This record gives sequence, structure tokens and C-alpha cells, in this order.
Amino acid sequence: MKIGILQCDDVLEQLQPRHGNYPQMIRQLLTAVDSSLEFEVYRALDNELPEDPFVCDAYITTGSRHGVNDGLSWSNRLADFVALLYQEQRKLVGICFGHQLIAKALGGEVVKSEKGWGIGVSFNQIHQMKPWMEPQSRALDLVVSHQDQISRLPADAEVLASSEFCPFYMVQYQDHFLSIQGHPEFSRPYSADLMATRLERFPPNRYREALASLNAEVDDQLLARWILTFMKT
Repeated sequence: MKIGILQCDDVLEQLQPRHGNYPQMIRQLLTAVDSSLEFEVYRALDNELPEDPFVCDAYITTGSRHGVNDGLSWSNRLADFVALLYQEQRKLVGICFGHQLIAKALGGEVVKSEKGWGIGVSFNQIHQMKPWMEPQSRALDLVVSHQDQISRLPADAEVLASSEFCPFYMVQYQDHFLSIQGHPEFSRPYSADLMATRLERFPPNRYREALASLNAEVDDQLLARWILTFMKT
């Protein structure tokens, strides 16, 4: 299977020697489950997108420091491509920024959350089990890093997981789009290092809580299995 990585940002230069860049994180996450996968990287942030939506078997987005409401030309082009993928019923998995971009591209709404930053590990409840969610779990705990959230879902959206902090945490659209607010590709050490570069953005208590939450186990490999099964079915 060939997966197109739609890259929406770069890891900060000072963090790349230890953690790599976002496409590398995606590859490591998914090849840990299936070493036969092939990848093609498209730097969406540089207006690089596939000319043909059928050139890859499935697509996945990275996160981004940018917001879907920032009015950036490359983000608008990517939203148009997302709408095309949906029309053509191609498989797409949106992570964080991509999760929000899918909602906006399909007619939903994204806002800056009044609850503030989601950082550290988020703890979520699965509300609906799907056949591709094997092995089954009633929890989905992942590293997060976001301030925006989906506030209104598009038609066809089906909420699969949520928390009190993030009601629309994992969403499925028909049989070909899946989106997750969390970051299965982020390691907990990367989360800690990323937060350390943004200390001025967080209330001190939120930062301390987030650091403490990084001691929890995360379901990154579980979600990687789910993502690949979703893409293949």
C-alpha cells in the first residue's frame, strides 16, 4: 500500500536532531505495524499536492502550528484537495490540523477553544466500535497539542471518541475519512520538548498538569493498527 503524507509543517529546527521531522514520525508510527508500506511526501505547506488523487492508495496529514482559520493560501488549496478526496471517496486520515481541516472543508466549523490549550496526554472514551477497530478498546489516550477545536460538525460526521475537554476527538465520515485530534505520531519526549519551547503560551498549572500526564501510557500503536485497517478496508 502506498500512503501519501500531506505535510503541513516542519518540526522546529532545534528539535529535529533528536526527534526528526513530521513525515519521519508518520513513517515510524505506521511501519512499526506494517514494514511493507510505501510513502510519498507532499509538502502541502509549500503548495505541493498530488496532481491525481488516485496516485496513492490512501493519504494522511501531519499536524501544524498554523490554524485552519489563518487564511493561508496553501491551507485553502489543501482544503480543496480534501474536498476532492471526499468526492472521489479516497481514504484520508486527518491528524490534529488535518482533523480540523477536514471538518472545515466539509462544511463544519473550527474555533479557538475557550478551554485553552490541550497539551500533554489526553484521556478519551470510545463511544462507538467499528469493525476496523481491532483489537478493541474503550479508551484512546494520546499526546495532544492544540488550541483550536471543531465546534460544529459537518453532515456525515460520526463521533467515535471524545472527552470532556474535546467533545469531537475522533470522527469518521462515511467509509473513507477518519480524523483524530490527538497525535499518535508524537512521542512523549517530543511533547515535553515541544512544550518547553512554548512556555509563555501556557498557564503554569496547565503546563505542570501536562508534564505529569506524560507519565501515562499512550495508545499510539493501537491507533496505528486502527488507521491501517481503516485504510485497507
